[in-house]
Amino acid sequence: MKRWISLGFLFLPVLAQAQTKRDALHDLSDSIQVLSKKVHASVVQVFSTGYSIGSDSEENSHSTGLVTKQKSTGSGVILGPDGYIVTNNHVVQGARSVKVLLAEAPGDSSDMRRASRLLDAEVVGTDRTIDLAVLKIKPKAPLPALQLADSDALKQGQIVLAFGNPLGLENSVSLGVVSSVARQIKPDDPMSYIQTDAPINPGNSGGPLLDSEGRVVGINTFILSQSGGSEGIGFAIPSNVVDYVYKQIVKDGHVHRGEIGVRVQTVTPELAAGLGLPQDWGAILSDVDPDGPAEAAGLATGDLVVSLNGKPVENARQFEVGLFKLRIGDTATLKVKRSGSDLEISVKVKETEDDPFRFADLVKPETNTVKRLGIVGIAITQDVAAIVSDTRFKYGVIVAAKAGIAEYNGQGGLNPGDIIYTVNSRPVTTLEALRGALDQLKTGDPLVVQIERGGHLIYLVLSEE
Repeated sequence: MKRWISLGFLFLPVLAQAQTKRDALHDLSDSIQVLSKKVHASVVQVFSTGYSIGSDSEENSHSTGLVTKQKSTGSGVILGPDGYIVTNNHVVQGARSVKVLLAEAPGDSSDMRRASRLLDAEVVGTDRTIDLAVLKIKPKAPLPALQLADSDALKQGQIVLAFGNPLGLENSVSLGVVSSVARQIKPDDPMSYIQTDAPINPGNSGGPLLDSEGRVVGINTFILSQSGGSEGIGFAIPSNVVDYVYKQIVKDGHVHRGEIGVRVQTVTPELAAGLGLPQDWGAILSDVDPDGPAEAAGLATGDLVVSLNGKPVENARQFEVGLFKLRIGDTATLKVKRSGSDLEISVKVKETEDDPFRFADLVKPETNTVKRLGIVGIAITQDVAAIVSDTRFKYGVIVAAKAGIAEYNGQGGLNPGDIIYTVNSRPVTTLEALRGALDQLKTGDPLVVQIERGGHLIYLVLSEE
């Protein structure tokens, strides 16, 4: 009898522990079900048809500037009850038509039907650098918008859920954890991503990564995979970056990005020894732009940066990431070492110039293509001149993108961002003038275009292919 009682007392804690574990699992399962039902109507499917600037290959994301026609599908998340939706730029890049499949709130779990509405969407603005786009639809009633969380508060190992439409499977959810709170993919890329093992597949792009409270901590963007499917290495744009881009696009239609006018390099032991630096870590200013804000504030080439806004700078990447998060008008406070002295210098962040592909969003390939040159062009109007400052002349045709095989080529051809001013000394102020000048050329006639490239005027000799 004593033996039976002893065994019973040993067994009771095991039963209690098993009961506790079972209840915890049930609670977790119930919470995920409640969250999924709540989020369902806030996640949309995005369909786009149009043109995009292609890349060298699927493995190489560097743009070739070549315009190709394509159809894309992806996901999106409602952030504004009045119809504002965030997705990835690559889902709608070059789109002529964008439609959003807006899901209704799901009914009883036994009802397998999913009522939805397909609505036309307007692309309010995009950010190619971050790979985000903001869409706008016109709903008949306020939409269930999700809130953005503070991604800086994320912790490694935190549970997250990825929502979206993988491989076209509408409104799917997967569960995982935060593998890394800040993962840099390319050494020269100032952008850091949230890494997660929550299964993400093609079609998830633009969908939300949520925390356990149903707040958006990131926008699912890409995966690293050898098979093409999920291998547990997915990446999301942090919500704080999303918030920064989203608010600017809704307000202004584009993103203002800042700089202070410096170039930095990571200090290595060899670099420190050769330059006689007091430490073999940090970031050194390799160049300071003349007449830029950094020079005006007193920074100089050779300054050793040890901190930015109170945070230690151990390499150039940390400096770039820290600067990347600052907004126009913010103050960047740098602690630097110079000739044995410690200095603290504050610099106002100014707006940086955009990349040469920014004009591709302003044109339509079917009307802006100049086939003989194999380009998509845009004439410099008063509105365009407000975007491109400090050009040599107030007229010309900007090369927005390449558009197929050119009849005339040579000397490397025309590149996105080039500004065409003349054709055989004949000024061109519009696309019609450019096409007219080209149409007057006969077979074998020379073709010399005057262009501005990188702030310099050059003559480009083009020949028939």
